Amino acid sequence: MKGVIVDTSVWIDFFNGIENKGVKILTGYIESDFPVFICPIILQEILQGFIKDRDYNIALKLLTDFPILEYDPIDLAIGSADIYRTMRKKGITVRKSNDCIIAFLAIYYKVPVLHKDRDFSIMADNTSLQVIDM
Repeated sequence: MKGVIVDTSVWIDFFNGIENKGVKILTGYIESDFPVFICPIILQEILQGFIKDRDYNIALKLLTDFPILEYDPIDLAIGSADIYRTMRKKGITVRKSNDCIIAFLAIYYKVPVLHKDRDFSIMADNTSLQVIDM
């Protein structure tokens, strides 16, 4: 599949108007209609950070216009746990188990993750996950 999953770590900077490499890449993808994907956990992580209803509603509208990658919830839980366990067996603890969910979807759909979260880079070094590092 062609496209990229954009992690919450990049979206937060995007919505806060921070100019950095990740936001520039994301903006370029959006402007060129390159497929940008999110998943339910990314949608939740982003939306829960908004305090003002107006900002929440703007973000909700924008984000739900992007394709949302889904998977059977039971198989997703098992696959994500397998990634977490694989990392633990190597002596590595993923700080946020939600990142294992995102990684599982990225591996399944064969798309890289655009991120600025070191856990994704570590998972990419130890699984078939593809990433775009900042």
